[in-house]
Amino acid sequence: MFSKACEYAFRAATVIASASAAGERLSLKEIAEKTDAPPAFTAKVLQELAKADIILSFKGPRGGFDLAPLQARKVKLISIVKAIDGDSVFKSCAMGLRSCNSKKPCPLHDQFAKIRDELFRTLENTTIHDITLGLTDGTTYIKR
Repeated sequence: MFSKACEYAFRAATVIASASAAGERLSLKEIAEKTDAPPAFTAKVLQELAKADIILSFKGPRGGFDLAPLQARKVKLISIVKAIDGDSVFKSCAMGLRSCNSKKPCPLHDQFAKIRDELFRTLENTTIHDITLGLTDGTTYIKR
């Protein structure tokens, strides 16, 4: 449903927020390692997240990436999706038809609309902080 870049963005934002909550700033290399993602691709994803003001990027010997706990409580997952993939997944037809709408629906329109709306609500109501909680207490994992 989401692009590989968006999946990596979810992972990266989660590990950055978790590290920031512990008072650490992670480097690109550390983020790529912790998220099991290619470093070059991770760099592009982090650049997009920084451009969207979701994470902060610092240069220099004490540089790295940061997502402060207060900010992590504000950043909703929908912001990441929009920054990386845009919002087409919430508007497009499940069958890829350009003219699909409620007046001229495709065979999957009604079922897909329900799923799409639920997904949107979930992403709109879930913050980065929410998904870091499981990492902190060991009930969820980014990398096994």
